[in-house]
Amino acid sequence: MRMAPVADPPHVPAVVIALPAEIDMASAGRVGLQLGSACTPGVRTVIADMTATTFCDSSGISMLVRAHKRATANKTQLRLVVPSRIVLRALTLVGMADLLPIYPSLSQALAAGPQPGPKARHQ
Repeated sequence: MRMAPVADPPHVPAVVIALPAEIDMASAGRVGLQLGSACTPGVRTVIADMTATTFCDSSGISMLVRAHKRATANKTQLRLVVPSRIVLRALTLVGMADLLPIYPSLSQALAAGPQPGPKARHQ
């Protein structure tokens, strides 16, 4: 997993966190800590890049909900990049598309301006 440096938060368009191939009970805590530490006051956007993710269980989904709550508390927008149809389907079934904006590519998530509310932007 990688995290973009946050040297001067007001001038950083987004912090990108690359998530692992599998997000399950074994990795969800570590992923949640990384997302939570990125969602700090002054950081406007955090992108959870799930490009490599092929599996996300309920503990991973719970972690995303907690990260969203922390982001909201710090006035940070959390965006997801989910190109995998299998992972997207799992997230959509539990209503994550209503909670967080979801994009099919990192470039689209980075290019998106401030969002008034979460709606799926997957095509």
